[in-house]
Amino acid sequence: MRLAFFDLDRTLLAVNSATLWVRREVALGHISKRQAVRAMWWLARYQLGFASGEAVVAEAVTHLRGTPAQNLEQRTARFYETEVRHAFRPGALTQVARHRAAGDRLVMLTSSSNYLSQLAAAELGFDAVLCNVLEVGPDGLHTGRVDGRVCFGEGKLAHARLEADRAGGSLEAAIFYTDSYSDLPVMEAVGTAVAVNPDPRLKRHAARCGWAIVDWGAPLAQVA
Repeated sequence: MRLAFFDLDRTLLAVNSATLWVRREVALGHISKRQAVRAMWWLARYQLGFASGEAVVAEAVTHLRGTPAQNLEQRTARFYETEVRHAFRPGALTQVARHRAAGDRLVMLTSSSNYLSQLAAAELGFDAVLCNVLEVGPDGLHTGRVDGRVCFGEGKLAHARLEADRAGGSLEAAIFYTDSYSDLPVMEAVGTAVAVNPDPRLKRHAARCGWAIVDWGAPLAQVA
């Protein structure tokens, strides 16, 4: 059985769901503009190399401490329906269908939250989801921590290895689709790495490595 790993944001989706989420939360009054600015500041620090992706995820999750899990899950479901569901790349849907027809195990490998990732995975019929699971206490409130290792960078690779062990597959025989240079640890570990609408750093690196570089297009709603 072959494992087919797919990143979510800007790979399966043509958008970055985290950015859309922050904008929506501000517009609905769920977070303040000050909190939004702080979130964007952390993202900017990461992009400039002054903070690790793991630190950015940890910072974002910390702000959830003491908030009801059910409330966030419901808000995420509404967000998915209005902002995300229409944003899948047409080429992504075609490639997912091809792997399913071939009998491959479809695995979503993303830094997004479990609430959003599970909705997208259910929509596309994935077999497994590897993501950042928000820890919830017995009182139903978020603890402000991620349950297990942060699914980013080397953490993504650790999650992928565990999945391969569970499924009885091999990373050396697996394929991974992603847009992001931060996913290099996984790309270098799998047998086939594919750069999908890659960021500039990944595009250069993929060209040097001889990896496939593909364009999965934009959703029809965006094209129109």
